[in-house]
Amino acid sequence: MKIKLRPLQAEEPEEVYQMFQEIPAEEDGFENPAQGLSREEFSDFCRRHVGYSRGENLKPGYVPNTYFLLWSDGRLAGFAKMRHYLNDFLLNHGGHIGYGIRPSCRGNGYGNVILTEVLKKAKAIGIERALLTIRDYNIRSRKVCEFNGGKLEKIVPQEKWGECFYWIDL
Repeated sequence: MKIKLRPLQAEEPEEVYQMFQEIPAEEDGFENPAQGLSREEFSDFCRRHVGYSRGENLKPGYVPNTYFLLWSDGRLAGFAKMRHYLNDFLLNHGGHIGYGIRPSCRGNGYGNVILTEVLKKAKAIGIERALLTIRDYNIRSRKVCEFNGGKLEKIVPQEKWGECFYWIDL
């Protein structure tokens, strides 16, 4: 398996747009804000998020973040979002890293691959401990996190589930 992880670029081909359309807008706490966008809106999304990765034009309360695309053997398998640091809100909701694997690629170990690769990117920008928050019923994601060294700190009860807080030492 030949793996490539690269940041989202200001201009992306149709294949990237289609992958973002395949991944649900919200699933198990992970959000895909590009799902349902027109092709033109997606182009604006890409340009905006490349700026956000450099800390440009951030909304109040937002932190710099980078989207990464995971390619495996030339096929686009999923994407991840990595926040460069956490503010008080993100310490309690969201953490450093979230990722989504396109439904047509699930069950092939890409969750482990993308998290492993994004953790390398996090370490490279100076993150010493990465926080991931995962809904308690999302056993697959919890196992991926634990496989990558995640240590459960706490489970915070929500209305319909618990939010698991995992820390990974880098």
